[in-house]
Amino acid sequence: MTAHPLRLLPLTLPQFDEEESRAVRECLDSHWVTQGPRVRQFEEMFARYHQVPHALATTSCTSALHLATMALGLGPGDEVVVPAFTWVTSAHCAEYVGAKAVFCDVDLATYNLDPASLRAAVTPRTRAVIAVHLFGLAAPLAEVREAAAPRGIHIIEDAACAMGTRYDDVPVGGIGDVGCFSFHPRKVITTGEGGMVTTRDPAIAEQVASLRNHGTAVEAAPVSPARPWTMGRFEMLGYNLRLSDIQAAIGIAQMGKVDALLAERLGRARRYDAQLAGLDDLVRPVVPRRTSHTFQTYLVRVREGGRERRNRVMEVLQRDAIQTRPGTHAVHRLGYYARRYGLRPEDFPNACLAEDTTIALPIFPGMTDEDQDRVVSSLRAGLAEGGR
Repeated sequence: MTAHPLRLLPLTLPQFDEEESRAVRECLDSHWVTQGPRVRQFEEMFARYHQVPHALATTSCTSALHLATMALGLGPGDEVVVPAFTWVTSAHCAEYVGAKAVFCDVDLATYNLDPASLRAAVTPRTRAVIAVHLFGLAAPLAEVREAAAPRGIHIIEDAACAMGTRYDDVPVGGIGDVGCFSFHPRKVITTGEGGMVTTRDPAIAEQVASLRNHGTAVEAAPVSPARPWTMGRFEMLGYNLRLSDIQAAIGIAQMGKVDALLAERLGRARRYDAQLAGLDDLVRPVVPRRTSHTFQTYLVRVREGGRERRNRVMEVLQRDAIQTRPGTHAVHRLGYYARRYGLRPEDFPNACLAEDTTIALPIFPGMTDEDQDRVVSSLRAGLAEGGR
């Protein structure tokens, strides 16, 4: 008799229901599917939620970060400090504009940038720092400001994972000069692909609005009111990085349930905390004072045995039809940056250790206690079978 195969338990599972379906149908019925009224509504909802005056939707967080570096006027000769443990586009956004990504190491307790390493990375050429709120945990923004503000260094908040995260009870995305968010399917809310730029600075908002729309002037018409022959004015080189109204319609529906989605993630994270509390060779997430964590990812770290043991544990989870992945990359080890700047793995040892020993566990709204128990049971088995 053949055993019934286990249902695959995914790392994430976006939650859609009739609200998203209805929103998309209404958008299609309106025949306005490019950037338009639904994008504006989505932006307004997002701005209110994050307590900022300006939110501008983009095609992705990658494009949001690119727009941020352009709007701040970064370019050749400038240096941008980036945590060495992050998704690669946190660094790419500096390289896109001809600036240099300069890495700093991370704190192994939080996986966010280490303030001492940040201070050591700052030079007279430093123009910006990318403060990544990794996995939904706010970066140490007070220390970042202490390093940046006296030198006039811009702060770009890479909040790709951090919708709803707060620092000193203030939503991230409006604490630095610019915030950049993601709506990828692994994030708190999703539009499939998509991103958002947030800022308190009207000049930055105007730059982003123009750059994402081919470089057209924000006030496109040279005369008012616009006439049938009126054409846009193009004062700078721009790009087409606009979100569609179809995606924004999904985003509006998702915004209507964001508090519930966040509460469910937090509940699952707390349940993992309780279930894993007795495993001394497994490092669980921490939430330092002043910060909050929205658990876009629930990340654990194998304390001993390095990459080999971590991989053996992940193989057991895979055998049990449970999807996992490492936390993210040690970016300085990737070919482009290692070759371009002569970087060695040992230059940022905490980033390497984080990449080699972390495991992202399934966490998503709609996850059941049975699902979570299955993950914990398999994880325990993997730690036992994997040895040390």
